[in-house]
Amino acid sequence: MIRTHTCGELRLENAGQKVTLAGWVQKSRDHGHFAFVDVRDRYGVTQIHIPATRESLYAQVQELGREYVIQVSGTVKERTNKNPKMPTGDIEIEPESVVVLNAAQTPPFKIEDETDGQDQLRMQYRYLDLRRGPLQRSIELRHQVAQATRRYLDQHSFLEIETPYLIKSTPEGARDFVVPSRMNPGQFYALPQSPQTFKQLLMVSGYDRYFQIVRCFRDEDLRADRQPEFTQIDCEMSFVDQEDVLQMFEGMTRYLFREVRGVELPDPFPRMTYREAMERFGSDKPDVRFGMELIDITDIAQHRDFAVFNRQAYIGAICVSGGATYTRKQIDKLTDWVKRPQIGAKGLAWVKANEDGSFGSSLKKFYPPEDFAAWLARANGHTGDLLLILSGPREATQNQLGQLRLELAGREGLRKADDFQPLWVIDFPLLEEKDGEWHAMHHPFTSPKPEQAHLLETDKGSVLANAYDLTMNGVELGGGSIRIHDRELQKRMFRAIGFSDEEAHAQFGFLMGAFEYGAPPHGGIAFGFDRLCAIMGGDESIRDYIAFPKNNMGRDTMIDSPAPIGEVALEELFIAVELPEETEA
Repeated sequence: MIRTHTCGELRLENAGQKVTLAGWVQKSRDHGHFAFVDVRDRYGVTQIHIPATRESLYAQVQELGREYVIQVSGTVKERTNKNPKMPTGDIEIEPESVVVLNAAQTPPFKIEDETDGQDQLRMQYRYLDLRRGPLQRSIELRHQVAQATRRYLDQHSFLEIETPYLIKSTPEGARDFVVPSRMNPGQFYALPQSPQTFKQLLMVSGYDRYFQIVRCFRDEDLRADRQPEFTQIDCEMSFVDQEDVLQMFEGMTRYLFREVRGVELPDPFPRMTYREAMERFGSDKPDVRFGMELIDITDIAQHRDFAVFNRQAYIGAICVSGGATYTRKQIDKLTDWVKRPQIGAKGLAWVKANEDGSFGSSLKKFYPPEDFAAWLARANGHTGDLLLILSGPREATQNQLGQLRLELAGREGLRKADDFQPLWVIDFPLLEEKDGEWHAMHHPFTSPKPEQAHLLETDKGSVLANAYDLTMNGVELGGGSIRIHDRELQKRMFRAIGFSDEEAHAQFGFLMGAFEYGAPPHGGIAFGFDRLCAIMGGDESIRDYIAFPKNNMGRDTMIDSPAPIGEVALEELFIAVELPEETEA
């Protein structure tokens, strides 16, 4: 037996026991008359105490380097100088033997909670970074969430069923990763962006409650909450309406937070329509932990001779409590921030409600003080507050204000990581128009509201979807819908997004064919598992909750992937690679 106990389990009641530990050398300290070695595994750290009178052992431990893998056998003793910050801080091991199981090079960064390693270096040595406490706690939380998810869904009669990874490419809004087929020259599989059609087929097959914690793939630009390969809690139910689905997965979310974090979420979760979310927060995944809501001042800001506002469809403001203390330099930095390409605003107007009752503003040449007072009143503002104002096309400007709102909340410390505020967003538009073409806002299998289905051909922009998103703290945790289960309605949906009947049959004939054999009403939801874990852990980035993530260029710098493949392999796959000139250079 290499070890009898882990490095995190021994306590004062174990004093006097003979034990064997194994782990990594966290640090060693030589005090002249005695030496200490901290031995670490994923369960914790235990201190080893070696007096100088044990000459051979004393000399041996002086040769130990950081991250050496060692085995220590000895007796548990009560520490004279206890450390209340460590779970094992009341005891130490007085060793009889120390065996080096494997020596180690000096690591390129400190394997400690607060490390000196930069992101790029830690990604290159991810297997070392994963030894650090914060990442171990994140990966452990991920495991706990997965197990609790399975328990909840099993208790509610869901079956865990695997679906294929090698499928057919489908237009779902993002690029597919494709896999060449050696046995079918010139043809390709695609890795699934989601198991959407397969889980619908399982409903047709009579498996009325399905789930899968499944890997999915999207070849899209990366952000803090996106990776090219990610995990979903994918679920589907038959014989349900929207209310049934919301109740089931609201229950699951409460269960997960209670079981894993000991947090009680509100019951029921609040709900908000898509339109209300955009009007109040400028986002379809609003962060409702704080106020600073968007205020429409279009009607009271367009009556003066200010052409910039008068030619815009929307003028919106947010009120920063106490913001009149912002300096001109601070406001200029905010102006530069909203003018970045990622935000896209043309500029930022502002009004300060000074403590003496006067107003300062970038618009004071165009508006009298009584107008500023009216804007402030509509925003429920007070003396000492700051109004920040954007104008432009309605939805685009609301989105810009929504992003500015989040940025300000971050600067003001209003986004508390341990304040969990769930919200259902419902009544999304079924379709959205981009560059003159119509697209499904969720996906083309989402059903319209039954009472509006007749408008698909005549007023498609007004049709609402039977869809819902679960958001929390400005993050979309999950999204789903009641699906179309009727062949004719599915054909009409495809036509609405520009598919001919022939194109629809070529892409999805298998699904529409299945609808002719008794498809039940069904709906479901998919949770972003990585995002859910990050939110529960109080983080905005999902990367520390994935064992081996990609960097922001979609690369794994540890194994140096993606990478070229050899000419022989390319020939077997009937593939010729032609790189752009700038890539070749």
